[in-house]
This record gives sequence, C-alpha cells and structure tokens, in this order.
Amino acid sequence: MPSIDPTSVQRVTILGAGTIGSGWAAHFLACGKEVTVTDPAPDSARRVAEFIKAAWPALVRLGTAKVDTPPEYRFVEDPADAVRDAQFVQESAPENLEIKRVLYDRVESALPAETIFSTSTSGILISDLQEGRIHPGRFVVGHPFNPPYLVPLVEVVGGKHTPSDLVDWTVDFYRANQKYPIKLNKEVPGHLANRLQMALWREAVHAAIEGIASMEDIDAAVTEALGIRWAVVGPHLTVHLAGGPGGMHHQLEHLGPGIQSWFDDLGAPNLTEKVKQHLVTGMNKAIEGRNYDAIVEQRDRELVDLLRERSQVKGQRE
Repeated sequence: MPSIDPTSVQRVTILGAGTIGSGWAAHFLACGKEVTVTDPAPDSARRVAEFIKAAWPALVRLGTAKVDTPPEYRFVEDPADAVRDAQFVQESAPENLEIKRVLYDRVESALPAETIFSTSTSGILISDLQEGRIHPGRFVVGHPFNPPYLVPLVEVVGGKHTPSDLVDWTVDFYRANQKYPIKLNKEVPGHLANRLQMALWREAVHAAIEGIASMEDIDAAVTEALGIRWAVVGPHLTVHLAGGPGGMHHQLEHLGPGIQSWFDDLGAPNLTEKVKQHLVTGMNKAIEGRNYDAIVEQRDRELVDLLRERSQVKGQRE
C-alpha cells in the first residue's frame, strides 16, 4: 500500500503509447502531472507528440487543461528507465497476455517499492497478469474508455493478490485526476462496460447481417435515442422509469413475458470472414467521404459539448 496520498501523486509513467496510451498521456498532462512516456514502435515519439497536440484543444474546451499548449513531457526508449522514479504507472501495451508479461518482466525490478501499476487492458484478467510477479499485489486494472482524455469512466478491479485497500487507493487516485472510477467486485473477462457494449454491438451486428436496417440507421438508433437517454439514466433505471410510479416491479409484471421473448430472439452472430467483410463494407459505405481525423475531431467536439452540458446540469441539481 503506497504511503503517498493518492491526491499527491505527481509523476506518472505511460507504458505503451498507441491510441489509449497517448490519450492517457494527454489526460495526465492536462491534470498537471509530470508525465514520462515510452513505446517501442518506430517513430512513436513523433506520433505521441502529434496525438497530444491534436487532443489538446478538446481538453482546453472541456476545462481539464488550464493552459493553451501542452506542457513538456519526457519520452524515453527504455521502459525500465521510464518507471524508475514513477509514482503511478499506466500500462497500455497491446492486448496480449504474453506481450504484457514480457513487459512486466522487464520493468518490475525498476519500479519503486510503493508504485502502483495499473493496466488499461480491455479484458485480460488481472490475476493472470499477476502470476510470476515479485510483488503481485501492486498490479491492478484501471480500464479507460476511448477517448480516455475525454470519457470519464475508469473500471478498477483487483486480482486474487490485490489488497482491497490498494483498489480503494487506485479509485481515489483516478477520482483525484478528474475521472469517474467504478470499482468492480469481481473479475470477469472484458470487465463490465465492455460486456455491456458488446451485448449491444452483438445485436447491432445481427441487425446488419440480417438486413434489418442499414449500418447508418442502426447507429442512429443509438445516437438519436438510446445514447441520449443513457447519458442521463442507465439501463436499469431506464426500465424502472418506464414502469411509471410502479417502477421496475410494474414494468416486469406488465412487460416481462414480452421482454423475455425479445431476450430469446436476440442474435448470436459468429464473426466469420463473410460477416467481417459485410461489416467492413457497410462501415466504409456509412463513412464514405469522411476521413478518420475528421471523424475523430467531430467526435471530440461533440463529446466536449455533451460533457460540458452534463456538468452544468449536475451543478444546477446540487
């Protein structure tokens, strides 16, 4: 358990600087941390700098960043050197158990004794990553959502070697750094939010390959209805409110059989080559004429607008 208060951490190291790691770097820089970044990919130093520069205007508009240009940070090639004086490590290496284990082997002996090591893994169990570690209790999941410099949620979950107070410390660290952490009570593949996301996407894939609607209209069913409502109330509260004054009990008694029939009819597609090609073709058609950078810029701009509005509404409630 670190002796340092989670609100006092200043030095953060980012291991792995793809889309998620670079996003973490931008976020922690905006929070005023001293950031060190390492990534083995060719030309990664340039790519990280370009990513942070592109993300910064959204962070300024959101209010996370207090200065108009990104502050300096360190980029080093040796991951052991990168963690040597870190007070917190955020690992975002490729989603591969063996790659992560090799990285952990390389850096663990250089980690300061009290430094917490948090992995951004989307679905690997932290207990599997703790195997063979010198001090397995310091390893925890801190799973963000893309883009991590804007989306507030972080899922925190410990493994079989993680003390509960270390999980609580990690939750407090993320909360002190402008995140909305949730603590998972048990390990499951994919954690929680990804499983919810995949349940919806599984049915979206089914709808696409069955020709129920175009991919544009399937996405619109979320962005123009479900996503708007879910930004305010979650799926359980949605069902409760749909039941009127009688709440969840009335809704389940009134529509339970119908809901069960929908459950039973949900699709379970297999990602065969044919299905994958169908999805790629459909997506290319849906975004025809729009390049990746333009879509990211629009997404970030609209996310900031949404987050700012939600913040104002929450402030009015309080």
